[in-house]
Amino acid sequence: MAEERVGSLDCDVLVVGSGAGGLSTAITARKGGLDVVVIEKEEFFGGTTAFSGGVLWIPGNPHARKAGIKDSRAAARTYLRHEAGNYFDEEAVETFLDAGPRMLEFFERETEAKFVLSGYPDYHPDVEGGALIGRSVTAAPYDARRLGPEITRLRPPLETITFIGMMFNSSNEDLKHFFKATRSLKSAIYVGRRLASHLKDLALYRRGVQITSGNALVARLAKTALDLGIPIRTGTAAERLLIEDGAVRGLVVKAASGEETIRARRAVVLACGGFPHDPERIARAYPHVARGSRHLSPTPAGNTGDGIRMAEAAGAAFEIRFPNAAAWMPVSEVPLGGGRTGVFPHLVDRYKPGIIAVNRHGRRFTNESNSYHDTGAAMIRDSEANGEAAAWLICDHATIRKYGLGYAKPAPVPIQLYTRNGYLKTGGTLAALAKAAGIDAAGLEQTVKDYNLGAVRGEDPAFGRGSTAFNRYLGDPEHKPNPNVAPIGAGPYYALKLVMGDLGTFDGLQTDPLGRVLGAGSAPIAGLYAVGNDRASVMGGNYPGAGITLGPIMTFGYITGCHLAGRAL
Repeated sequence: MAEERVGSLDCDVLVVGSGAGGLSTAITARKGGLDVVVIEKEEFFGGTTAFSGGVLWIPGNPHARKAGIKDSRAAARTYLRHEAGNYFDEEAVETFLDAGPRMLEFFERETEAKFVLSGYPDYHPDVEGGALIGRSVTAAPYDARRLGPEITRLRPPLETITFIGMMFNSSNEDLKHFFKATRSLKSAIYVGRRLASHLKDLALYRRGVQITSGNALVARLAKTALDLGIPIRTGTAAERLLIEDGAVRGLVVKAASGEETIRARRAVVLACGGFPHDPERIARAYPHVARGSRHLSPTPAGNTGDGIRMAEAAGAAFEIRFPNAAAWMPVSEVPLGGGRTGVFPHLVDRYKPGIIAVNRHGRRFTNESNSYHDTGAAMIRDSEANGEAAAWLICDHATIRKYGLGYAKPAPVPIQLYTRNGYLKTGGTLAALAKAAGIDAAGLEQTVKDYNLGAVRGEDPAFGRGSTAFNRYLGDPEHKPNPNVAPIGAGPYYALKLVMGDLGTFDGLQTDPLGRVLGAGSAPIAGLYAVGNDRASVMGGNYPGAGITLGPIMTFGYITGCHLAGRAL
């Protein structure tokens, strides 16, 4: 095959994938004096990170210390021990807790990356060791024009969670103004200015440039990498590892110009985003998929498990073993016109008062204001007895006009946009709504009757909605006495079908804390490393708080980069 290759390239470290894991590893290694190349199979750089909230869970982070928030390493360790259960990896956890704050300080000192303290409580704040605030930080907003011509290669944000391409600040304050635009002059002025600025950017750059969340994080990391002279070669797919004398020495890649060899003197680092779009592997790993349910992942379509497959061919250990193989996310399918559809992740609406979730029998089955992962896990458990892993969000007219529902925007956006294209089902009565949505009418009517008995007092005796700080954080603080609970009132009524999705996979390659991929007998495979979702999650298949993917991803990327460069942490 050598004669078919059109070129070759040498470097110290070859990173496969351009999300936060790959870029953090590349930057750290380059800062340590190594020659680094990043390749990305898709036309954009940014990976799943570019679609994410850009939140990092880092106990003991410097922003919390500066704010005077009291926390302890012992409390974080206790919390993780509870959350990971039988999959608690003490060595990996201790390494993460030790290096996380140092990683954050390094990136804020040495790169374009900047973070702000988030208001998120841990997702299970009442568990021993859980925290009410301080462990999550969020990437600061960024002006993407700083990328110069490279802005065209930055992966756009997920289309369904923007408004005509405009991103919202993940502090939650931004969204509050948009929700109140028809009821507050201050909010109306704020929204008007944001829209005017955004429309100007669209005319000049054909995309929003005032970016937030994971899009801002990727842009900041990519700007740093490019300024350091690290090439980010998009449209370059990894084909197979080069193995010589029992060690990984590079990759054969495929680009538009043909097949090419990239040799790596020190290591190949796999950062390919896990396997959320590998049909064969998710059919084995996701129980609801094995039972025939739909699964719609909003992660990039290129995350097809390439890194894991290549590593397995080199003798790497991969096992589907966690109780949850992925970070679950309830999603809905959005008609976008022209035969296109999109995936909407339900991050905010489920927490609002007056919205409930039911199964096909019309029955509630969980606390709707729990985290997306916990709600998704409840949908999967419910599907064991009820077939399809699906749910329907239900609300009345006043509620949907105030808060919206999924992709359907609140007033003044016409609701007919979403009923005509089938995204929403509607009915003048609960029975009519149930018929339109294909759920049991008697069950729905009884559920609403039972729910309303407590809801008129702001209570949810069935599932305790609003009982935790995390429940309340994304509710409506102006709704009293419970920001998550209100009765379902007069019709017309609306229903929106949810199916299962994910934010990325938890199961992955077995590695040591340095990122070395392990093979037979748990021995490291020389020259092969994994970061990001290609390696097994330190969280053991659970989701303890906002940013528990990106926090460890960047921390272990930093550790791997330091190790490859021979630098002390």
